[in-house]
Amino acid sequence: DVQLQASGGGLVQPGGSLRLSCAASGFNFDADGIGWFRQAPGKEREGVSCISNTGDSTYYADSVKGRFTISNDNAKNTVSLQMNNLKPEDTAIYHCLECTIVEGKVYWNHETWGRGTQVTVSS
Repeated sequence: DVQLQASGGGLVQPGGSLRLSCAASGFNFDADGIGWFRQAPGKEREGVSCISNTGDSTYYADSVKGRFTISNDNAKNTVSLQMNNLKPEDTAIYHCLECTIVEGKVYWNHETWGRGTQVTVSS
């Protein structure tokens, strides 16, 4: 079974930074990528970012472009999300899950949605 565990969340002031990590087990890094979704109270969940298995393709939601950077370390079975210049609207629970990028479009496998990590941006 695929298991994805997110970590690295916390409380940060606006303009601050956090680095999230996703540890994967039972995952085929030769075939699929890993990405991030977030869920905030009262809001629709949002696909934030995805990186292909090779690292050659990435996707970012418009709301995070230029601020967030996704990277993978297949040797360590981890994917990281560096979040800079955080805003209060980034406050959410962040989950990692399997994703695929095909011709610029992202496909998410919600069956692999793992336990999330809370990110709170507040002064």
